[in-house]
Amino acid sequence: MKKQYLIIGVLCFIISIGITVQVKTVQSWNTSTSMQSTTENKLKDSVLKEKEKYERTYQELQDVTTELENIRSTVADSSTEASKIEKQISELNAILGYTDVKGKGLVVTVKDGTPENTEGFDTDYLSMYMVHDGDLKNIVNELFNAGAEAVSINGERIVSVSSIMCSGNIIRVNGEKLGSPYEIKAIGNPNELYGQLLRPGGYLEWMEYEGVSVEVREESNITVPKYTGVYNSDYIKRAD
Repeated sequence: MKKQYLIIGVLCFIISIGITVQVKTVQSWNTSTSMQSTTENKLKDSVLKEKEKYERTYQELQDVTTELENIRSTVADSSTEASKIEKQISELNAILGYTDVKGKGLVVTVKDGTPENTEGFDTDYLSMYMVHDGDLKNIVNELFNAGAEAVSINGERIVSVSSIMCSGNIIRVNGEKLGSPYEIKAIGNPNELYGQLLRPGGYLEWMEYEGVSVEVREESNITVPKYTGVYNSDYIKRAD
């Protein structure tokens, strides 16, 4: 009988240890989860504050730009020489991408292939049917090579400092996340742009062969928005 009590006592002791360990484990996990949640909340608050700061700064920049344009316009109205300078500044801003521009040209729409619009769709090679950052770069380069004067991708103006890079299953243009379909607007001579893009053996023809959906149309009144980023000139200096 004493032996049975001893066994029961040992079992109770083992069970007590197990319960204690489990309770401490749960408490430790709850503490860790709480700390992780606190850290995530702090990061979210930090991101929101930085976003608000950026939006305020950008709005201030827009206000100053508008005020500067008004001053230039007023000065130009009172002086012939100033009027010429203002015209040159406006033309340079259009070339640099700092103003919205419009004109005739082409609109190119490319989007990921799907079983519905791709013959012989193979699920083992999904990447082949997707539009990649390299595809957009090649299309933009061909447009500029054909004489395009202004180009945008989903509303993002392409300038000399623009970036087009892959970020997971999306593409970032000028740091902004863009997704398929991609609408590329180009202002320029429609015939020259069309001939460059749709020449036999050209890049768009290859994309269609790979299963990507491609559409090209000519438009007489295309609007390409201004570049909203900032040109950095930390290293270049004027050569005297």
